Amino acid sequence: MTVAGGTGGSQKFAIVTVTYSPGKHLEEFLASVAAATKADPLVVMVDNGSVDGAPQAAAAKHPNAVLVESGENLGFGRGANLGAAKVRELVGDAEFYLVANPDVVWAEGSIDALLEAARRWPRAGAFGPLISDPDGSVYPSARAVPTLFLGAMHAVLVGVWRTNPWTRRYLRRDEEPSEREAGWLSGACLLLRRSAFDQVGGFDERYFMYLEDVDLGDRLAGAGWANVYVPGARVLHEQGHSTKRHPARMLRAHHDSAYRFFADRHAAAWQAPLRLAVRCGLGLRAKIVIARRGAAE
Repeated sequence: MTVAGGTGGSQKFAIVTVTYSPGKHLEEFLASVAAATKADPLVVMVDNGSVDGAPQAAAAKHPNAVLVESGENLGFGRGANLGAAKVRELVGDAEFYLVANPDVVWAEGSIDALLEAARRWPRAGAFGPLISDPDGSVYPSARAVPTLFLGAMHAVLVGVWRTNPWTRRYLRRDEEPSEREAGWLSGACLLLRRSAFDQVGGFDERYFMYLEDVDLGDRLAGAGWANVYVPGARVLHEQGHSTKRHPARMLRAHHDSAYRFFADRHAAAWQAPLRLAVRCGLGLRAKIVIARRGAAE
């Protein structure tokens, strides 16, 4: 396969997406790439066991798309790491991985805007665009890293008091969109500097779904790399199309990931009672949320 694009005929970046029966979204994703960048990037699609045939059809239609069939549902982090490995195999000199969900639609110039920001921020390892929901609202995709207290207060109060100060501090929703550092950036769309991503070992594959982006942003910052929000780059995201099919399972996965994140950061022997309290609290919250949503349906 011939890989073209990038600067001076060299492939500066490649796109990685992890698919799980993405339906029409994948074609919209691929079709919008042409307007988002002047390059003709390689797109690596790691399929986690789709049954709708969309990834296979896309690979047949788009000559710059490569399909990697994992044979099972690896989860997002493992799938993205597998895609990055495929990029290294096919494009040895790629400087960036652009990891994005297949239900993203790229706005005009959005990919090139992220690459331009990367030139302005040489010590940044991750860059995230402004993400809009289908209703036009801006998704809070550049957030603070949750401490145990901040995360607990947000989790307890957001369902009954959405404007509480802890949620506002965590989401940073009230801030005017500006290019700035963030604690972490949404994994729905991330431009990742290869040297930074490889230095920290990529995504932590113990996270099946959720918080792998929080964990990555935190580890990048710990290694001396910045996470930069770039609202000049814009994408539309159809939130959670694959998770809506199994809402209860995904809610449990979210709470399991939250426990892993905090347990890893409070791993001392003397903190065992704290870890137990966090596990019990998250387990109770998961049951309550699942019960409420079940009653609403």
